[in-house]
Amino acid sequence: MCLALPAEIVSIDETRETAVVALGPVKKEISIALLEEVSVGDFVLVHVGFALHRLSPEEADRTLALMREAGENPEAEFAEGSAP
Repeated sequence: MCLALPAEIVSIDETRETAVVALGPVKKEISIALLEEVSVGDFVLVHVGFALHRLSPEEADRTLALMREAGENPEAEFAEGSAP
């Protein structure tokens, strides 16, 4: 399934407009070119290797909890997703 998933920014490379994000133990490099300003510690909605939207930590937690209640495994989905 191809879902947009919340992840936390753990590092940023402004020259390449990329960031490393984490969802649980899974880390990925993504593009942040579509967002104006992001900081380490921000939560973003990630889809096909791009940060689409900034989320509050509470919204990210709620989204992940709802996915788990529905029987999804967000970390596994994130690990299988593609990069830009």
